[in-house]
Amino acid sequence: MKKLLVIACFFFGGIAGAQAQQTSPVWPGCEDAEDKSECFNEKLNAHVRENYEYPMKQNAYVRGEVKVSFNINEEGKVVVNSVEGSEPLVNEAAREVLKKIPDMKPGTLNGEPDSRNFTTTYRF
Repeated sequence: MKKLLVIACFFFGGIAGAQAQQTSPVWPGCEDAEDKSECFNEKLNAHVRENYEYPMKQNAYVRGEVKVSFNINEEGKVVVNSVEGSEPLVNEAAREVLKKIPDMKPGTLNGEPDSRNFTTTYRF
C-alpha cells in the first residue's frame, strides 16, 4: 500500500510540475496592475479608440467590421498577421492602428520570452 501511495505522489507531483508557467505581455503602464491581462485589454481598446482614423470615400466616412490577428513577439513588438473585412479602406486603417501599438514587455513561457497571438473583431 505504501508503494502505491508513493507512486501516486510521484505521478501527480510530476504532472503538476510539468505544467508550463506562462505570463501575458505587459502593456506600458500595466506593470503594477493587479490583473495585467485586463489592463492589456483596456489599453488595447483605448489605443484603437484614440488612434483609429476613419477613412473617407466621396465625402462620407467608410465603416465596416474587421477581424484582426497579431502577435506580440519575443522582443515585445507587434507583428500584424492579418486584417480581414469586406471594406479595403477600413482594413488598411485598422492595420495602421495596429502598427502603432507600443512596444511592451513580452509574454513568457517558463521564464523565457515567448510570442503571443491575439485575434479580435472591431466594428468601425
